[in-house]
Amino acid sequence: MLKFTKMHGLGNDYVYMDYTKVDIPKDISNLAQFVSNRHFGIGSDGLILICKSKTSDFKMRMFNADGSEAQMCGNGIRCVGKFVYDKGLTSKTEITVETLAGVKKLKLQVEEGKVQTVEVDMGEPILEAQRIPVISDEYPVKNLKLQAKGKEFTFTCVSVGNPHAITIVDNVDEFDVEKYGKKLEVDKHFPEKANIEFIQIVDKNTIKMRVWERGSGETFACGTGASAVAVACNLSGLTEDDVTVKLLGGDLKIKWNKENNHIYMIGPAVTVFEGELEKEG
Repeated sequence: MLKFTKMHGLGNDYVYMDYTKVDIPKDISNLAQFVSNRHFGIGSDGLILICKSKTSDFKMRMFNADGSEAQMCGNGIRCVGKFVYDKGLTSKTEITVETLAGVKKLKLQVEEGKVQTVEVDMGEPILEAQRIPVISDEYPVKNLKLQAKGKEFTFTCVSVGNPHAITIVDNVDEFDVEKYGKKLEVDKHFPEKANIEFIQIVDKNTIKMRVWERGSGETFACGTGASAVAVACNLSGLTEDDVTVKLLGGDLKIKWNKENNHIYMIGPAVTVFEGELEKEG
């Protein structure tokens, strides 16, 4: 039997499993696909494993709904913080989590013995094209013009552990994210594919955003995406250092601290339900 916990950060939902005391199975990619299936599995945007770490308090491994492994997830890592505290794996309210995008520092806000919100130090934004990665000679990449389904888009590209491409649209609520996102995700300019953010500037401190995540499709929220969007808009002089990013699942507070060049994200983490799987798909 495999124990699991279904959690979400602003509707960006994942299945969480504790692998701090057992080995990770070889067919983990198949398991991720199975649990993510909303008709035959549990239903989620992917699978996140909490593991032992040699460098940090814990290690996080995340897999998209298609079974591919991703570097990091901002909404996901907040739920990791809630998972390890609520389940008694740690008593600390400040922890470190190892990811493929580096070690992240988390501050847990606890109320009545349970974590409610989490602040994540997302680290420094990556602006070099080769490291994002994106095929471009610009630094920073602010004018990448791409075609999709007969429409031209202008992108700013930023990595916050994984690649993001941000473009402004007139009305994000009515925009066909699936039609264009599916095509742009696999554009030849993105060697490792990309998460595509479609945004609308409300004012200097507010951004509306919808996201097409590589390997998962449109999701209700994306923490790394919101962080990348905040940086991209700031680089173009459209917003201040502190912004609220409004997503389908709710709001994230993002601050780009220019003094240490780190991005800080604050948002909720919620446990939905727990259960057991009889078999691994």
